[in-house]
Order: sequence, then C-alpha cells, then structure tokens
Amino acid sequence: MELYIHIPFCVKKCGYCDFLSFPAEGKLQKRYVEALLREIRSFSGMEQRVSSIYIGGGTPSILPAECIGEILSAVGESFSVEEGAEISMEANPGTVQPGSLSLYRRAGVNRLSLGCQSADNAELKRLGRIHSFEEFRESFAYAREAGFANINVDLMSGLPGQTEDSWERSLSKIASLGPEHISAYSLIIEEGTPFYEKYHAVSGMIAGGEPDRLVQKLEEERYHLREEEQLPGEETERQMYDRTEEVLTGYGFHRYEISNYAKKGRECRHNVGYWTGTPYLGLGLGASSYTGCLRFRGTDDIGRYLKAHGDPAGNERMIELFDRVNFSPDELRDILARDGREEAECLGERDQMAEFMILGLRLVAGVSSSEFRRRFGQEMMKVYGSTIRKYEDVGLLREEGDRLILTRRGLSLSNTVMADFL
Repeated sequence: MELYIHIPFCVKKCGYCDFLSFPAEGKLQKRYVEALLREIRSFSGMEQRVSSIYIGGGTPSILPAECIGEILSAVGESFSVEEGAEISMEANPGTVQPGSLSLYRRAGVNRLSLGCQSADNAELKRLGRIHSFEEFRESFAYAREAGFANINVDLMSGLPGQTEDSWERSLSKIASLGPEHISAYSLIIEEGTPFYEKYHAVSGMIAGGEPDRLVQKLEEERYHLREEEQLPGEETERQMYDRTEEVLTGYGFHRYEISNYAKKGRECRHNVGYWTGTPYLGLGLGASSYTGCLRFRGTDDIGRYLKAHGDPAGNERMIELFDRVNFSPDELRDILARDGREEAECLGERDQMAEFMILGLRLVAGVSSSEFRRRFGQEMMKVYGSTIRKYEDVGLLREEGDRLILTRRGLSLSNTVMADFL
C-alpha cells in the first residue's frame, strides 16, 4: 500500500493551477496540521505495509519544517512503513532554505520534487510563479548540500510565449544540473483557472471539435493577445514533444512513462505504483484513495475536514475498506461521511480491466498479458482483441513478448488509444 498526504497551502495560486490549493495564514495551517495528525493516528493498527509515501500539494514546503517531521513521525507510529520506503515531498523554490531542507532529510524525506516549470524568467512570470530560475538553481544547490541524492524537477511545455528553442534551453539547463528525474508535462488549460478565463474560447472550441470556427477564433485571440502571451501552435507543441525525449536521452535520462524521465533506477516508485494498480490511501483535504475495487476521496471543504478530524476517535471502519469489499450502499455512506470523505465509486470487473489497460499503457514498458490473466482470469486478447488489433494495424500499439506497449507514435497519441479501452 502507498500513502499520499495532501498539504493544500501555497504562497500564491498560479494562473494555470487547478489543484486543490490556496493561500492561508499560519493559524489555519496549524489547525490543519493538527487535524491531519489526528487523521493519520486514527489509522493506527492498519496491517498493510506502506511501500511509499508522497507529500504533495499545494506547496508542502510552505509549512514550518518541524511540521513535516511531526507528520512523518505520526505516520511511522501509526503505519508499518517498509525499510527503504521511498518518501517524496514536493517543494517550490522560494520556500526552502538549507535549514529546512536538512530538517526534511532528518525527518525521513529521501526524494525531493522541485517545481521549476521553466528556466526562462519571462515564461515563469507569465505563469505567475513566485521564483526566478536563479532562485530555483539556488534551491537545487541547497538540496544537494542537505544530502538529497534523489531529486525530481518539474518542467512544462506549451507555455504562453514559449518557443521550441526556449523549451530546449529549459530542458538542457535543467538536465545539466544533474537531477535524477525530470517530469516534462504539457500545459493543459483547465476550467476554473485564470488561464481558462484568458484562453477559454479557444479551449472550448477544441473540446467541441469545431475546426473552422476554431481557426477564426484563434486569429481573433491572437489579435487581442500580445505575442508573448500567445500559446504555441499545434505544430510547435508537437515539435516540443518530439524533442523532449531526444534532448533528455542525450543527458542520460530514459523515458519510462508518457511524461517522465529518469536516470537508471531512479523511476518514481510511488507513481509507478499508481500506474500499476497498487492500493493507496489518501490523507488530508481532498485526497483520493484506491483499494483496487473501491475509489473514494476526501472532502474539498476545509471546514468539514477540520470538523471530521476534530477529535482522536478511532477509525476502525475506514481501515476495513482496505480489507473488505462487500459493503452495502448505506454502510459505505456511513463510513465515508463519518470520516469526511465522499465521492465513493465501486469499480466492477470491467472498469478494473479498463483501468489496468489505461494506466498501464502510460508506462513505456506497457502492460503484461500474463498479469492481466492473473488478475482477471481472462485473456487480454479475448477481452480487448479488436481494439488491440485496430491500433496495431496503424502502428500505435505493438506486442513485445508478454507485453503490449504503445509505439513512440502511439505515446504521442495515447489519449486517443486509451479512450478506446473504456
């Protein structure tokens, strides 16, 4: 089993961000950490061993460093954490110092994920980031000095005003620093964000499949937006995508997932667990959990969350969710409501099969037909043969021994392929 711990606070909400995060003053942060500690301790006695822990956000490094120590101490007291477990924490430049980084290491954090997004200061400013590239580089150096030997850096392509050349410069500048892992994502304009308000007409037409009107509207948007605010065109984005693997391979990284690159043996174990169906428990505001046949998530309402975890009452029935699957709807509602959770979904076998295929195909290594047979008692080709053959015929999927994998072109068109497994 894996643990995900959510810290929803940030210094300032970025214009593109749709994660559950918001600025908050110290008093609310303190109340939240106290409630989170009670939630963690309420799981004391869970028998499943924890193979990885991921502290995400938001910006976890916005909390006083001592809080991270308290959180991981409570996890160690309440769960059986495997020796050598991967313990990751997200941090942003401008929120870490040598002293806080040393405290994270002493608390047990052994993998740091630094949000950079771009090595171009003008692009960072347009994104609404709170740091410059120089501040990122300083934070990276601090992390090395504190003893972090496993660092991930986040980068984003398709940014306003970004060119293929500036993207390649960002890749090269980050890779030359020698992190163990790089996550290279494309910007997605999400509804409800300031970026959506700025670019929503174009985004909506793309989703609606209106190419003629889209071209016209794109021209209108370009007329109203300054050149440096315009999003790269489709062809430029495709070139950025194609060049990412080529550039990072030259620095000794290998691609192991659609958007993730690592030095040998430095793949993110926690995320690989997500993609291969390892059960996980989400702790904190809005955190999601998955047991293999049941998915549920915490409330997004911080008032409700604080109330639900306002006392140290036991949580025996929540623990049952990871050991038992046959709950009546009324039982399930009672368990989730009592713990401030909601949006429960029971996955039937067909849904579990689809998830196995969709998540597993994100990995460059693809999915195993023998593992499919072991989990579901059926042959993959019997269930999905027509879909598999369809994409093999056009060169997007191929079989390699026991495994079904996306080709390089298939990885670039993965959303189209994966949708057909639903």
